[in-house]
Amino acid sequence: MTHHEEEALDKSYDAHLMRRLLQYLWPYRLRVLAVMLIIVVASLLQVSSPYLIKVGIDDYIAHKDFAGLNKVVLVYLAIILFGFFLGYVQTYIMQFTGQKIMVDLRLQIFSHLQTLALAFFDRNPVGRLMTRVTTDVDVLNELFTAGVVTLLGDVLVLLGIVIIMFVLNAKLALVAFSVIPLLFAINIVFKIKARGSYRGVRTAIARINAFLQEQITGMSVVQLFSHERKSFRRFDEINHLHLKANLDSVLAYSLFYPAVEVVGALAIALIIWYGGGQVLQQELTFGALVAFIQYSEKFFRPIADLSEKYNILQAAMASSERIFKLLDTPPDIRQPEHPVRLQEIRGEIEFRNVWFAYNRLGGASLPSTGAHPHAEDHSHAAGHPQAAGHLHAAGHPPGHRAAGQAQEWDWVLRDVSFTVKPGESLAIVGHTGAGKTTLTSLLMRFYDIQEGQILLDGRDIRQLDVRQLRGAFGFVLQDVFLFSGSIASNIRLGTPWITEEAIHRAAQDVNLSEFVEDLSNGFAEEVKERGSTLSTGQKQLIAFARALAHDPKNLILDEATSSVDTETELKIREAIARLMQGRTSIIIAHRLSTIQNADRILVMHKGQVREMGTHQELLARRGIYYKLYQLQYKEQMPVGSGA
Repeated sequence: MTHHEEEALDKSYDAHLMRRLLQYLWPYRLRVLAVMLIIVVASLLQVSSPYLIKVGIDDYIAHKDFAGLNKVVLVYLAIILFGFFLGYVQTYIMQFTGQKIMVDLRLQIFSHLQTLALAFFDRNPVGRLMTRVTTDVDVLNELFTAGVVTLLGDVLVLLGIVIIMFVLNAKLALVAFSVIPLLFAINIVFKIKARGSYRGVRTAIARINAFLQEQITGMSVVQLFSHERKSFRRFDEINHLHLKANLDSVLAYSLFYPAVEVVGALAIALIIWYGGGQVLQQELTFGALVAFIQYSEKFFRPIADLSEKYNILQAAMASSERIFKLLDTPPDIRQPEHPVRLQEIRGEIEFRNVWFAYNRLGGASLPSTGAHPHAEDHSHAAGHPQAAGHLHAAGHPPGHRAAGQAQEWDWVLRDVSFTVKPGESLAIVGHTGAGKTTLTSLLMRFYDIQEGQILLDGRDIRQLDVRQLRGAFGFVLQDVFLFSGSIASNIRLGTPWITEEAIHRAAQDVNLSEFVEDLSNGFAEEVKERGSTLSTGQKQLIAFARALAHDPKNLILDEATSSVDTETELKIREAIARLMQGRTSIIIAHRLSTIQNADRILVMHKGQVREMGTHQELLARRGIYYKLYQLQYKEQMPVGSGA
């Protein structure tokens, strides 16, 4: 099974899942109780109407009593109209309740998704998660509106019919119910076929959702490489699997309902044959025979409905299992039980002997360790992690971990240690895959490390309040994400204290105002999904304005100018310099021209810190940084330069 597949539920009914589902009805228990009372009354009305027909035929039509017949007809019409009214009220209340439960459940799922770490979304495709929030919740709505409560009505109707038929004529009732074993056999076969087809439909839907999400998101790549035909053929295959699964379901239903009708017709034929003989022998009245025929029709209708409700129940069990599996997924990044909130954030950042891996060497994704931070140690001197007692030989696994066990990890960072002082700017450079972006992801606690410590102002970040930690940083990424809305809303991001004046000032500082002023609606200009109508450079300028407007204590710029043209880059350098003043800043860059004025430069290579110093110091060492500099500027470097 691939990660796009849906899990199959082995059991048609799971009492534990049902108990959890019924908890969602509890807030609306008064409505549910009212519906149950309505169902009881409606069931009594349903089983009483054939008996009224018997009374009309035997007591009034047979004796030519038109006055009495009129009374029976009026009572019959009243029962029909009152039953219609009760059905309307029942449907409205249950549909309303079902919609409220859907709102509650979707809010719970979305809220839980927001607590999960990025590692979870690395492992689960977006299309699959969308299926949880949409299709699976819709299935549960069907259970609440047409399954759990209305099942009571079917049972009451069946029970009432059985009692009345045996009271009227026990022998004829036994003849009528002699077809029930055949009906059970049909139901068993139908359930087996329906279960298999349903699983196929659910798997196919998940595949379609995952494939569509991926293809639509990557449509530019598909078109750029003329991949449309291949994508279409793949979608055609998935779509036909969905069609086949649905056709299997259609076949099961197309055989089941006619089979139930045939069994019902057989029962009526037996009633007419045996009951007609009783009428001829005057052992049964003609009215009772007519009532028996109607009761037989009413008996087999709920039987067919019960099979449909069985499918609703099975679908709900499968959907609820997947939903609860998602809701029971613990957040990899946990808020500390007693989170520490810093009174004032100075901006001192320290990585102390940090080891980190996304995966095991076997390819399995690593759940975050969620380990409790090491005991806090304030005794270390800044820039000397040895004092903490965790220093290991560069490139070797942590000492307290068994050697064989250490080799299981696919280490991305190996024994990384460095310190950034408050207000200092640190640039991080290195080849692709060296671990630069991973450092910032760990600092934000998007992932938790396996070994070592990351400290902010001397406190392990795993002890800090996660919201305060992330709120203390302004983050500008290479791949900027914009939400549907306006330019202003993408700068503010819902932060209430950011005024219109602050938005305009931030835009002015990053030279975004010139672009915005040319728009017909200014800052109210609509931003399409993912900012599709804006250039990459324009989106990055908006991201800079977003970071500035939030006035963070610390800055992280991850390739933030890589997609900006040279002229625009020169314009925003001054803005970046102003933004960095008084703030601890970490800048990740491939363009060495953007980080030459950084206080210090950290050179990463294969997950390790290989060099650290100023621009001139690193050039003088003629190491990795010197080689990187040569690759970018060898044409401009004079012979025998700085070197």
